[in-house]
Amino acid sequence: MQIKSVRRTTVTAAAVIGAVLLTLSACDASPSGGAKNGLPGPHAGVPRTPSAPGTAVAAPDWQLPDRAVPAGDPGRLPGVGELLQAEIPADSRQAVAVYGEGADSADSTVVLYTRDGGGWRPAGSWPAHNGRSGWTTDHFAGDGRSPVGVFTVTDAGGVLPDPGTRLSYAQGRDLYTPPRYWSPAYRHDFDYVIAIDYNRLRGTPPHDTTHPWGAGRGGGIWLHLDHGSGTSACIGLPREAMEYLLRTLDPARDPVVVMGDRPNLLT
Repeated sequence: MQIKSVRRTTVTAAAVIGAVLLTLSACDASPSGGAKNGLPGPHAGVPRTPSAPGTAVAAPDWQLPDRAVPAGDPGRLPGVGELLQAEIPADSRQAVAVYGEGADSADSTVVLYTRDGGGWRPAGSWPAHNGRSGWTTDHFAGDGRSPVGVFTVTDAGGVLPDPGTRLSYAQGRDLYTPPRYWSPAYRHDFDYVIAIDYNRLRGTPPHDTTHPWGAGRGGGIWLHLDHGSGTSACIGLPREAMEYLLRTLDPARDPVVVMGDRPNLLT
């Protein structure tokens, strides 16, 4: 049974409480370590939830580095092995693939793929950062690693107003502005965020702190703006990439995030 998605919302007075919760749950709430993210099982995804329409934009013409797009069967997502390939829903037509450079590396490449007919086509590629300690197939809060797996995408938000997304969008400066004690380098991380459906309640804003599998397995794993180095577990992307993804991801196309270090992705 699908969970009804939330309406686009602009958060006002009650946001102060949410800001406190954000410091406890967001993926970079502890820039020096101490993530609060996770879900049991190495490859656990969640069903999709449709939401309101937005505005699409034309595909970018970025140059795709050869290493960003592994060769393979055009009917399969490049660089993804049997186990994870089987977890990509048959009706998914958009996939954000995060190719980590290594099990212990914070460097990665993000490629957006679209599928029309029988094959996946790359639509954009960007340098990115994942968890500062690399990747894991058994994520726990505070391990500094991003989880490997296939996850759906349903909700977005941020400090800035909705840029024209089809995803449910919750804007709130008080909810998403990092606390003052963070380094200035992290101040704009949450200008835009897209929640990865990992140990979270689908159809709720990214800042929601409901973690169905318990706080020990973490929560609040997002795509967000890059600050130039590894995160606690989230994926950091350039601003133009976040804007493009927000305007392009379409719930009607059942978007997913497929993420992990290259060796684990091939399992």
